[in-house]
Amino acid sequence: MSSPQVESNKNIPFEKKVWITVKIVVLTIAVLLIFQSTFRIFLLVLAGSLIAIFFRSISNVIKRLTKFKEGVCVGISIITSLLIVAGLFWLIGAKVQTQITELTETLPKTIDYLKNEINSSALGENVMNRLTSNSSINKAQSFVGKFFESTFGIFGDIYVVLFIGIFFTISPKIYTDGFIQVLPIKRQEKGKQVLEKLNEQLRKWLKGKLFSMVVVFILTAIGLAIIGMPLWLVLALLAGLISFIPNFGPLIALIPAVLVALLQSPTMAALVIGLYALIQFIESNFITTFVQKKLINMPPALIIIAQLIMGILTGGWGLILATPITVIVIVLVQELYIKERKKIVKQQSL
Repeated sequence: MSSPQVESNKNIPFEKKVWITVKIVVLTIAVLLIFQSTFRIFLLVLAGSLIAIFFRSISNVIKRLTKFKEGVCVGISIITSLLIVAGLFWLIGAKVQTQITELTETLPKTIDYLKNEINSSALGENVMNRLTSNSSINKAQSFVGKFFESTFGIFGDIYVVLFIGIFFTISPKIYTDGFIQVLPIKRQEKGKQVLEKLNEQLRKWLKGKLFSMVVVFILTAIGLAIIGMPLWLVLALLAGLISFIPNFGPLIALIPAVLVALLQSPTMAALVIGLYALIQFIESNFITTFVQKKLINMPPALIIIAQLIMGILTGGWGLILATPITVIVIVLVQELYIKERKKIVKQQSL
């Protein structure tokens, strides 16, 4: 016997079925287009959420040590963090600014020097002609433009991210409770658990990443200073900041360091490459391994794939935030699919 639902579906005219199908397809395409156009906003919200997690983590430490009220601890956390960043820029800003000016003056000379060295051989000249062809230049400009593309401009994005982070830090329950209230009543408890799990994993990841960045900065600064590398402070600061991007960050930071070193001597360039390789080895095999033990399992290949996809689709923000997005996806899959499936299998086996 066929069910009443099947009978009712058979009674629907063919033309109406076609229109229903068309409406579903159009709605799906519209949702995808809206998601594509607003995904950059999601990335800014995610970046603001990470800042809020950072401020809240410091606030919790202050509260645990001082027993102050939560609002006071949050205010101390935000103001202290901003003052420390401003103070660091003020203390080393003049030196970094001087070294940045020297770097911008040095890089063109280094590039010209490299061109002359490469063009001295037939093979090098052929390679240089291919690299400087119009098609290669257009592809490079397109990639760079895509990478540095932003929603409101670089400084506008930073402004938006900072204030989103501050608002999330001041009153997180307004936003989390509002999100949970949107869910069906039966799923609200599960939604609360998932949000708590996401907060926990992102907090652990961010804590480990910030620790890794500080270690990379210190090791790079000490190493460059020992080998007598000029512009060592700004290059070390650049290496520490860019190490926030796993896998590709160290390679990006290596390029200006090698270019500056080549202007000194090939030996200096070799020492810089060796130093960066050693620091990357220490960071990958010891620091990252230690941090990873406290996190959910994230296969390295999965992170690289996520970086490539996000970098192509959304540029710099996607490359920077690919790892936390991977953390979010893994947590959602585990909490909403794998655990639910295990429950169903367990119930069926009883």
